[in-house]
Amino acid sequence: MIKVSVIFYYYKEKAFSEEHVKAEIEGLAGQTYKNIETIIITDDPTKAKEKFAALNPKFIACQKNVAINLNKALAVASGEWVLLIDNRDNPIMMKKAAIDGFVLGAERQADAGLFYTSYELEDGGKVKEIHLLDHHLGRVRDNMDYGKVLFVKRSALETIGGFDESVKYNHLYDLRLKISENNKLYRIANRYSGSFYRVIAAGKETDVFDYLKAGKNIQLEAEHAITEHLKRIGAYMAPGVFMPKNTKYKDKSTLKASVIIPVGNRPEFIGLAIESVQCQTVQDIEVIVMVNGGDKDLTAGIVRDYMKGGIKYNPAKPDVRLYVLDINSIGMCLNLGAKMARGKYYVQLDSDDQLIEDAVEKLLAVYDTDPGIGMVIGSYEVWEKHSNGSITRVEDMPVVTHDEWTDDNGRNNLLRINGAGAPRSVRIEVIKNVGYFSINDDPYARNYGEDYELVGKISEQYKIGRVWDPIYKVVRHAGGTDHSIDQNTVDRNDNAKDWVREETILRRQAFNKK
Repeated sequence: MIKVSVIFYYYKEKAFSEEHVKAEIEGLAGQTYKNIETIIITDDPTKAKEKFAALNPKFIACQKNVAINLNKALAVASGEWVLLIDNRDNPIMMKKAAIDGFVLGAERQADAGLFYTSYELEDGGKVKEIHLLDHHLGRVRDNMDYGKVLFVKRSALETIGGFDESVKYNHLYDLRLKISENNKLYRIANRYSGSFYRVIAAGKETDVFDYLKAGKNIQLEAEHAITEHLKRIGAYMAPGVFMPKNTKYKDKSTLKASVIIPVGNRPEFIGLAIESVQCQTVQDIEVIVMVNGGDKDLTAGIVRDYMKGGIKYNPAKPDVRLYVLDINSIGMCLNLGAKMARGKYYVQLDSDDQLIEDAVEKLLAVYDTDPGIGMVIGSYEVWEKHSNGSITRVEDMPVVTHDEWTDDNGRNNLLRINGAGAPRSVRIEVIKNVGYFSINDDPYARNYGEDYELVGKISEQYKIGRVWDPIYKVVRHAGGTDHSIDQNTVDRNDNAKDWVREETILRRQAFNKK
């Protein structure tokens, strides 16, 4: 009979309610599977012994380093499998048949190194079920949710040497990357009322800017974890190493740059976006507006105001060109725009955002420094649109400089994070040679991440330039895709990019074997 060691925490400063602590104890004491031992990592052994006496646990006096604490707990654990309950920040109540379920999984899947499972989330008295995503080779981003409870094979932990005590912040991220190199990770799914545990929410909504708000040390440590993982699995791209380039298309440009704006049903934004291009310090450019809402889309009428014969037309300003599609596909818009572009370089502009006046000038200056540069990534400010139509700078968000895009390691670090950097500029001929933007022909793609695959491929074949000054205004608003979004949308988007990550890893592994 498999023995299970249960490891969890009791911190006095967390001050979980007596009701929640009691529920945690009852969930473990009431397990229908009996061959278990409990180990508690605590900063108050005296209080912990009093509260958790019913579990007859072993105690580990905690230090600041979580990895050290976990290794100490593993040293006294005698189970063949370890149940890690990360209740440092949230009360976690195990369902009484949970360990039975995990053990059955271990008996069924001989190649398993780790199990994780869907869970219930209690927030403000309401309970909802959180359905996690299946693990695969491409699930290497550091914000992938594996829940708060992991069932880990003892021998898998020993193979990787336990927890890396040099890792201060990302110990669980580092753990799952390493275990996945030698063993399979299995998700135990839940359709309805099949969750193994309940988590009491910390009251935080999903925000696509979360990864940018993480501390610098946390980011660098996570970058190190993914980099070392890619090296171990043969998917690392070393500095100065590039894949062969396709050079079928040749530059036939007559302008310096083409700003391509895909847009659908946003007449209230498009004018300001166009004006931000026409105010550029470099005027040898054009604006290509790709309206994908069909003939009834009111956005097209606003665009025509800036074209010849329109009330806002100015022959001294950069040309505004309009293309109307009746298919809502951002990738199709960008690809058709690239085909009709007269500029040498593509410059990104979302319809609800704005370029700062010297954006194009600073982007082009980077290309001039090195002919081997195929793409340039800039920096941006975050602004907020209010109900009266005005926009103001979000002061608690610093300039987003995309420090993750270093010369030596940006293309490896790209696999860890969800953002590819903004604004982006690419040589038009490079877009064509690499194979254009996705047109929703990738699994899970739904007008999201249409450029993620393209950016990765470009970084494998060309140098990436950088503009560190803010040259772009990202405008957040209630209807924007970069505002707070629901979990189903987050999961769909993550599935799309994680599929691209898997393809990228396979492509790089194949290249490195040559």
